Amino acid sequence: MYRVFEALDELVTIVEEARGVPMTSSCVVPRGDVLELLDDVRDALPREVDDAQDVLDQRDDLINKARSQAETTVNDATAEAERVTSEAAAEAERMIADAQARAEQVMADARAEAERMIAAGQAEYHNLTERARAEAERMMQAGRDAYERAVEDGRHEQSRLVSQTEVVQAAHAESARIVDEAHAEADRQRADCDAYVDGKLAEFSELLSTTLRTVDSGRNHLRAPSGLSQRQTPLYDFQP
Repeated sequence: MYRVFEALDELVTIVEEARGVPMTSSCVVPRGDVLELLDDVRDALPREVDDAQDVLDQRDDLINKARSQAETTVNDATAEAERVTSEAAAEAERMIADAQARAEQVMADARAEAERMIAAGQAEYHNLTERARAEAERMMQAGRDAYERAVEDGRHEQSRLVSQTEVVQAAHAESARIVDEAHAEADRQRADCDAYVDGKLAEFSELLSTTLRTVDSGRNHLRAPSGLSQRQTPLYDFQP
């Protein structure tokens, strides 16, 4: 191919340097030199064209091979991507199922624990209520007994002094005082009983509030999503 370009360059040089024909655009060139150069071009072209055709054929083969290999690579990559995607989807579904199962188990355990604590609180409430009621009844009975004893003592004292005219008024006053003291003692014991019952009920209310806050905290913790840390509003807000 180099000889073809070289011969063409020489032909161009000959034409450019040829003597022109006056009054025309023609020129006079050496016929032998031109023919020799044309023979060189004719001899070189078939071999160079064959070489060029071989290059083109090799290029087509390379392009076809590259296209086939690219298609194979794309198909393999597509199949691998589909396989990886399928495996990832299956793994994600398995992990979601496991997480749901664990969450349900934790919820069931929390629900059972809450029910146990509520049952224990109710039992403690009934126990405290019964004990407070029994203590109140005992204290009220003791107050009534003290009142009745005081009244009975007053009656006896009144009967003893009724025959004494000069001390009748004093006896009445003493009797009234004793009766008032008995009433005051009964009222005091009743107030003590009420205060005792109120204290026990306040303690039980505090216990129930603590229990419900613990249960509510556990439920809120279970309801929070994995990896996220937002604080949710509790379901209940019991204050003692």
